[in-house]
Amino acid sequence: MADRPEPPAWAVEQPVLTALALVAVFLGLLIILPYLQYVLFGVVLAYILLPLQQRLERYVRPMIAASITIVVAVIAILLPIVYILSVALRQTSQLVTAVRNGDVDLEMIESMVAETGYNVDLTALYESYQGTITGGVQGLATGALDVVGGLPGIAIGLTITLFVCFALLRDGDRLVDWLYRVVPIDDDVQRELFEELDRLMQASVISNVLVAAIQAVMLGAGLAILGIPAVVLLTVLTFLLTLLPLVGAFGVWLPVSIYLLATGRTVAAAALAVYGLLVTLSDTYLRPALIGRTGAINSAIIVVGIFGGLLTFGAVGLFIGPVVLGGSKVVLDIFARERTGGSAAETGSEPPTEDAAAGSGATADGDG
Repeated sequence: MADRPEPPAWAVEQPVLTALALVAVFLGLLIILPYLQYVLFGVVLAYILLPLQQRLERYVRPMIAASITIVVAVIAILLPIVYILSVALRQTSQLVTAVRNGDVDLEMIESMVAETGYNVDLTALYESYQGTITGGVQGLATGALDVVGGLPGIAIGLTITLFVCFALLRDGDRLVDWLYRVVPIDDDVQRELFEELDRLMQASVISNVLVAAIQAVMLGAGLAILGIPAVVLLTVLTFLLTLLPLVGAFGVWLPVSIYLLATGRTVAAAALAVYGLLVTLSDTYLRPALIGRTGAINSAIIVVGIFGGLLTFGAVGLFIGPVVLGGSKVVLDIFARERTGGSAAETGSEPPTEDAAAGSGATADGDG
């Protein structure tokens, strides 16, 4: 690649073109910002689907491979969602019908709860909190209407997600080459940035999704063996909760264990509690095995990045947040290194090599 002029000097020599470039970037950001979370979702989805795309490209052209990959992803995502929504709507309809027909026996429920040592007067509770319950139901109804009213916007956003994902799968290599040409940063620094961001994405996206999927399947299998109803719904809920730090599968198996204990299934409750604890503890071994012992992302960055990302970017912030925080650290490390003329190892942006590790070990042995 030909040597490029120093950015500051070139910008001074070409002020009009520099101003036009800045205006173009600004206008582009204005257009992207309203759908930023959908664009980021497309980036994350493309990163997850990239291995499938690369395998398909061995047999077909990139465009056909990207089309097949998108179709597979849509089917894999939409079918579970449609199934879960249909089950939830059917069960809700059955509950509403039962309440209207008077099939729900409050006295029977009270007697079952009383057997656990708690005396609850459901009728009195309903009368005492009728206003709160009514307001909550109205709030749910209003929220449902808002969701329905926002469906056109969601449909547009998801369409943008699919097109972004398709473009990245088909032309991702050309996009990287374009960034190398356009961004006024030294090629070696750009290459290092891309490598570090790739490690962060792998740790935040691929590893977390795989850990959540493994734990969800493990707990779902246990729930199915114990004959727990709505296993599919609970398995999907486990997958979603496992993506969140400090929650995990614990948020599913503990309430279900309490439910089993309350219904008199003591052995099943104890078995699920022990098995659920094992599933939760498996996180300690699965994440290091998938992310790597070096740890591409600090645990504090993961926690703050996930919750901050959720508030900033919405649901996609679950994956983007840690990458943004970790990427900020990498950029500052490289900036400090370039400013002081140090090495990558001094700023921590490059993991120590095996020779360096062996040398430090030999030094420690010598000191001992």
